[in-house]
Amino acid sequence: MSYRDTYAAWQSDPEGFWLDAARKIDWDRPPSRAFFDGGPAGEWFADGTLNACWNCVDRHVEAGRGDQLAIIHDSPITRSYRGITYAELRDRVASLAGALRAKGIEKGDRVIIYMPMVPEALEAMLACARLGAIHSVVFGGFAAHELAVRINDATPKAIIAASCGVEPGRIVHYKPLLDRAIDEATHKPDFCVILQREQEVAELTPGRDVAWHSFQYGVEPAECVPVEGNHPAYVLYTSGTTGQPKGVVRHTGGHMVALAWSMKNVYDIEAGDVFWAASDVGWVVGHSYICYGPLAVGATTIVFEGKPVGTPDAAAYWRVIQNHRVKSVFSAPTAIRAIRREDPDGTLIGDYNLRHFKTLYLAGERADPDTIQWAEEKLGVPVIDHWWQTETGWPIAANPVGIELLPVKHGSPSVALPGYDVQVLDEEGHPVPPGTLGAVAIKLPLPPGTLPTLWNAADRFTKSYLSHFPGYYETGDAGYIDEDGYLYIMARTDDVINVAGHRLSTGAMEEVLSAHPAVAECAVIGVADSLKGQMPLGFLCLKKGTNTPDTQVVKEVVGMVRDQIGPVAAFRTACVVDRLPKTRSGKILRATMVKIADGQPFNTPATIDDPAILDEIATALRAVGYPQHA
Repeated sequence: MSYRDTYAAWQSDPEGFWLDAARKIDWDRPPSRAFFDGGPAGEWFADGTLNACWNCVDRHVEAGRGDQLAIIHDSPITRSYRGITYAELRDRVASLAGALRAKGIEKGDRVIIYMPMVPEALEAMLACARLGAIHSVVFGGFAAHELAVRINDATPKAIIAASCGVEPGRIVHYKPLLDRAIDEATHKPDFCVILQREQEVAELTPGRDVAWHSFQYGVEPAECVPVEGNHPAYVLYTSGTTGQPKGVVRHTGGHMVALAWSMKNVYDIEAGDVFWAASDVGWVVGHSYICYGPLAVGATTIVFEGKPVGTPDAAAYWRVIQNHRVKSVFSAPTAIRAIRREDPDGTLIGDYNLRHFKTLYLAGERADPDTIQWAEEKLGVPVIDHWWQTETGWPIAANPVGIELLPVKHGSPSVALPGYDVQVLDEEGHPVPPGTLGAVAIKLPLPPGTLPTLWNAADRFTKSYLSHFPGYYETGDAGYIDEDGYLYIMARTDDVINVAGHRLSTGAMEEVLSAHPAVAECAVIGVADSLKGQMPLGFLCLKKGTNTPDTQVVKEVVGMVRDQIGPVAAFRTACVVDRLPKTRSGKILRATMVKIADGQPFNTPATIDDPAILDEIATALRAVGYPQHA
C-alpha cells in the first residue's frame, strides 16, 4: 500500500486504523475501541491492559529470539563494548524490578532515573515499566537545582542513579549532584539505588542509598504487572524548564502502539535489524528510539557513550555503523555538521565498510539542505529529515521509508504521517494557502503516543497547547505546506522576525548562509532595531582549513541573502565564531543569543552544553556593535 493510500485509510477510518495497529503488540486485555473521551484532549486504548516491558523484552524471548542481542553498549570513552541478549535482558530487568518491589515500589509510584549512557539506564526504565511504576528520566549530569525541581514535581519514591558519567577528558560526579539535589528538594525519596562505575566509586549515604548489585541479592524476580492503556508509562520534563516544570505524560497503550507502528513504517526496522539512535536516554529520542521503539519490534538497539567527533575522531559514527552492522541511524543535524566541519571532504568515510547501512534520519532541529546534500553525496544513502517534538513522542512528518520512499525535497521533513492532520494557520486561526508562512498546528485529536496532558498540570496543558487555536494543538513552530503537501518547518514561532512589517523566517536565511562553501554551521537571530523593529544577525562557524578571510566570508553571505531572499531581509551583519551555544541535545540557544544581543538580562539555560560559550558570543556581538545601547 502506498503512502497516499495509507494516509487515506487513516483519514477514512481512524478507529479501525489504530485498532489494527494495536494488534501488532501484546495485550492482556485488548481495548474495546481506540479513542476515548477523557482528560483535556482524549485518550487512546484506555480500557485495554498491557505491559510495556513484556512487549519490549519477554515476548521476544517467548518467540525464540532470546539469543539475539537486544542492546549493544559501545563506549569509546571508556574503550569498552558489551552486548546483552534478550534473554539476559529479561533476567536482569526482572531481578532489578524484584529488588525495587521488595523496597516498596509498586504500580503508580514514581521513580527518577539519573544515569549516563549505559545499558543499566534502559534496564531501570524497563524495570519500572515491568512493575507499572512511572519513571522520569533526568539527563545525567543535570545541575543539582534542576534535578531538585523535578524531584519536587514528580515526588519519586526512589531515585536510580550512577556514581558518575564519563565525558572526553573528565569524570562527571553524579553522586554529589544527587546529594545536593535531595538536600535542596522539599520532597525526599525513600531510597536511592546507585550503580557504582569503576571510573568513580561513590560514597553511599547510610540508611538511604543501596548499591545496584548488592540490593538485588536473593530477591524474587518480578513478573510483568498489567496496566491500563491510559496508565502513564513515564513523565519527561521538557529541556529548559526551571522554576515551573513542564512534565510531558506518556500513556502506555498509545506509546507502545505508535512506536511499534513507526519503527516499521517510518524507519523500516523489524525484528533482527540493528538500529542506532545517536541521542541520550535523557531526551525523548532516547525514550522512544533507544529504549522502547527498537525493543518493541525485536530489533537490536545501540547505547553509545561517545561523541560524533573527538572520541577519538570524526569517524566515530562510521566505526559504530561498520562494527555493529547498523541498518539505520537517527542523529541530530548538528552532529553531522560537526563531522563535516572536521572532515569536510568525507575522507574518513572511505576507511569503513558501510554495506549494511541503508538510511540516515535527522531530527531535533532544522536540517539545512546543504548538510543533507553533503551527507547524501558522501554516504550514498537516503538522508531523511523528519520532524517531531518531545510532546508528540514520535514523528509528525517524515518520509515513510517503510511504506515507500517518497521523492526527497531538501529543506522539508516531507509529509504528515497517519494520525496527524497538519495545517498552517494565520494569527486568527484560519488555514492559509499553500506556500504561505504561518503557525503549524495539528487538528485534534492527536494520535496515539502523543501527550494527553502535563503531569499535575492539566490547565497548563490546555493553556500552553490548546487555547490559542481552538480545536488544534499548537506546535509552536512556523512553516508552510507546498502544493504537493510537503511540510516546511522554518523556525520556532518566536524565530519568525518582523523586519519593517515583513514577516521573515530566520530558517530561510540560515539555509542561504549554510550554502556558502566555507560555512560549517550557522544561526540567524532577530535583534531589536529602533527603525525596523527587528533586524537579522548571522553567526557563522567556518570549516577547518578555510583560507578565505572572515571579512570576505561575511561580505559574501550578505550578498547571497540579498540575492536569494531579497533586500527586504535587510541582512547586513554576521559575525564569525568558533562555536554556537547549544543544549546537550544539540539545539542552538537562539533565544539566549537574542537576549545577549539586545542587552537584556538572562539566566544561563540549565541544558547548555558549555556556559563559557556565552562569553564568546557576547565578545563577538560587541565587536559588531551589539547591544546597541552598550
